[in-house]
Amino acid sequence: MRLRGVRRSSNIEDRRRMGGGARVGGIGGVGLLIVLAVGYFAGIDVTPLLQGLDQQSAPTTNRTLSPDEEEAGAFAAAVLGTTEQVWNRILPDQAGLEYTPPVLVLFSGTTSSPCGGASGATGPFYCPADEKAYLDTEFFATMARQLGAGGDFAAAYVIAHEVAHHVQNELGILAEVNRYRQTASQTEANAATVRLELQADCIAGVWASYVEGLLEPGDLDEALNAARQIGDDTLQKRAGRVPQPHTFTHGTSEQRSRWFSNGYRSGDINDCDTFSARSL
Repeated sequence: MRLRGVRRSSNIEDRRRMGGGARVGGIGGVGLLIVLAVGYFAGIDVTPLLQGLDQQSAPTTNRTLSPDEEEAGAFAAAVLGTTEQVWNRILPDQAGLEYTPPVLVLFSGTTSSPCGGASGATGPFYCPADEKAYLDTEFFATMARQLGAGGDFAAAYVIAHEVAHHVQNELGILAEVNRYRQTASQTEANAATVRLELQADCIAGVWASYVEGLLEPGDLDEALNAARQIGDDTLQKRAGRVPQPHTFTHGTSEQRSRWFSNGYRSGDINDCDTFSARSL
């Protein structure tokens, strides 16, 4: 992705200098991230994998970021800047709404949010309570090394997906789905969450269609591969389990990549209505 000269967003809250977060026994940050990222994306309880390990909190210090962390932060700010340009332009046109961009919180190890404690191990997420997206930039390395989803546009897709949740929040979709999930059964709530996540993939695809001029050869394949690698069925297989559709919360690999492609081809968020789709 060609980001040289692209405006970097100022809507960044960088907490990474606050310290290295927590370690669990001998696993450490990256290992813990791998274990719990699979649990987060696949809806798997990984608590048994962590039982018996001692919690050790690293001291909170005003530490200096490594060159890799500085680069990851600059990359995230540039990608966030592209989302602001895209949604400032097309949300009024396609939905009749002015766009208020979210803040992207960068952290290392652990942090807090109104939606609960956050850990790099839980993967990136969006919190509608404070309208902020949370990202441990170490997750990019985990995607590349452990999930087989490397590449700068794969990382950009992750950011665009979380921003897509903010777009859903702006449209009132998140609140509506959350109200439904409060009274639904677990299986019904999971099914609604899948539609929510696939819609976010589609909305991320819409963003990708509007930054096409920044794409390099192979970038689109990187995003599609990332979508496939973090499908619920693929992650459950990687965890040694037979895929259980009733536990899915993000959609299958095929569904995630297809809905991203749908948004990319269409360029219109109105074509991302997964909730009206008879078949996902």
